[in-house]
Amino acid sequence: MGRINGRTVLITGGASGIGRLMGKRFLDEGASHLVVWDVQAQAMEQLAAALGTADRRVSTYLVDLTDPERIRSAALEMEAAGIAVDILVNNAGIVIGKMFAEHDHADIARTIDVNTLAPMYVTRAFLPGMLARRSGHVVNIASAAGLVSNPKMSVYCASKWAVIGWSDSLRIEMEQGRTGVGVTTVTPYYIDTGMFEGVRSPLIPILKPAYVADRIVGAVKSGRIFLRLPRLIEFVPLLRGILPVRWFDKIGGEWLGVYHSMDDFRGRT
Repeated sequence: MGRINGRTVLITGGASGIGRLMGKRFLDEGASHLVVWDVQAQAMEQLAAALGTADRRVSTYLVDLTDPERIRSAALEMEAAGIAVDILVNNAGIVIGKMFAEHDHADIARTIDVNTLAPMYVTRAFLPGMLARRSGHVVNIASAAGLVSNPKMSVYCASKWAVIGWSDSLRIEMEQGRTGVGVTTVTPYYIDTGMFEGVRSPLIPILKPAYVADRIVGAVKSGRIFLRLPRLIEFVPLLRGILPVRWFDKIGGEWLGVYHSMDDFRGRT
C-alpha cells in the first residue's frame, strides 16, 4: 500500500487540468509538500496561493520538459533545497491532433520529447533517491491511445505506447530488485479537458477530470499496477489479442466510433 501522509509529491504539468486536481487531492490525503513543474508561471503562482498553507507546502519550478538540461538543473535545485521526492507523477503531455503527413519535424520531436523522453529523464533524476531510501512511487500517465491505434493521433499513440512499455518494464525491475519502489501505469480514455477539445465519443464516455484525479490518487494508495479508465479499456488488450485486425477495426474503430473521435478535434487554444 502506498502511504501519502507526510510525503512529498512531484507532479509534472501540475499547474492545471488533472495535474492541479491531483495536487489538491494528494494534499487532502495528507501529503506535506507538493512540488509542481510546469511551463505556466502564472498558473503555478495561482496554484501555490490557493493550495499552500502553513502545514501544506507548495513549491513550483518553471521547467520546459523538452529541455533535458533544465530537467537536470531543476532536480539539482530541489536536491540543494533538501527536497526528496517520495511520489513522482509524470503527468505532463501534449497532442498535436492531425494526420501524420501534416506533421513537421518539430511536431514529432516535441510530442516525443514531452510525452516519452521527459518521463524517463525525470524518473531517472529522482529514482536514485527512492532506491537509496528503499521507498517511493512512480506514476506514469500514459493513455488508452497507447493501446489502440487512432487516426490523427499517430505520433501521440507512438509516444504513449512507448511509455506503457517502459513504465511496466520499470515496475518489473523495481519488483525483482525488492527496492520498495512502486510503479503505476495509467491508461485513461479521453479526459474532458482543453487538451482534447472537439473530440467526439458517441458510445464510450469521455472522462471527468475530478474522477480521473481521484482514481489515480487511489491507485497510489492501493499500490495498483495498471489503472485503465473507464472499465471498458480493461478489455482492449484481450480484444486486440483475439480478434483479427479487420474485426477489431470494425468493432472498436467503427462501431464504437474511436477511429472518428478526432474528426472535429480542436485542442487547447
